[in-house]
Amino acid sequence: MAAPNILCNTAGMSNDRWLECRMHGPLGDIPYTVGGSDVAAIFGVSPWTTPLELWMIKKGRMKPTVKSNAKQLEMGHLLEPIAAHFYAEKTGNIVTEDTNLYQHADHPYALANFDRRFTRASDGEPGILECKSCTYHKAADWADGAIPLYYELQLRFYLAVADVNIGAFSAIWGNNPDNDLATPDIVRDTAKEDMIFERLDEWIWSLENDKPPTMADVAPKLALESLARIYGSSRTGLPTIEFSSKYEGPLRRIALLQGKIAECNSEIKTYEKEIAAHSVRIAEVMKEHEHGVLETTSDKLLIDFVTKTTRRPDSKALKEKYPSVYTDVLKASESRKLKVSVQPV
Repeated sequence: MAAPNILCNTAGMSNDRWLECRMHGPLGDIPYTVGGSDVAAIFGVSPWTTPLELWMIKKGRMKPTVKSNAKQLEMGHLLEPIAAHFYAEKTGNIVTEDTNLYQHADHPYALANFDRRFTRASDGEPGILECKSCTYHKAADWADGAIPLYYELQLRFYLAVADVNIGAFSAIWGNNPDNDLATPDIVRDTAKEDMIFERLDEWIWSLENDKPPTMADVAPKLALESLARIYGSSRTGLPTIEFSSKYEGPLRRIALLQGKIAECNSEIKTYEKEIAAHSVRIAEVMKEHEHGVLETTSDKLLIDFVTKTTRRPDSKALKEKYPSVYTDVLKASESRKLKVSVQPV
């Protein structure tokens, strides 16, 4: 192991310039780079980005998409000093800022900025601190010292770049640091590190040799969202794609399942009609009352017949009275849903 190279100091750097440095180094002489936030995507475990989408961005074939949670990301950045402060208070470790951009000594493509560094109070051992913030419903991901895998891969990558042996997280999700703060730590594991960099070396090779990754092992919902971002809208007039026989299995399965969904929907509509027919007699008895009950020897049947008011814009009236406003507030949304039909020859 060897100490990393310091490429530049990012303090006061504009966001555009920082992105340039992260993408190709401050001199623009690194063809392809990997940052800490890329590692989980390359392994196919990122909740936000697929390997193919990241590959297309690194190749310059698509621009990074504008994040829908930009305000949330901004909040996370603003909360970093708070997370670092309470980590230091809770652990007694000394936390310091480090605004350098580092390059791995043996893997020139591996670049890293660290949220913070720390020095362990008990023995002076240096470490890397990652500051995270999340919502309450994600707090369970950090319970009992657990670390989400996509974040663990990121921190292990940083330990390798920095050539230090310990790392820690300060994850916050509320305004009570006694209960809403997790500070799990990890120790450098060279076996895991070798596995990480073996995959990253393969990734760089795929970029250099123009071999895009597949969507294998990516969660289907994320994969479809990613493909929509990569390829955009469908285009009329393009030739029909001819599939080879190896796709027959999944295509027939899609057609079968789509048929089952149609059958279920038809059955649901039948049930809803029957419910409506029986409900007429009950509603006649309920009149203006909201609740009813039928007691039997074994249980009670509770009846609710409550008026609920839903308010939404009347698009027809809005268009007639305020046509210019109607045009301004129209929001286009696109979707592409795969459909397979079986046509007899």
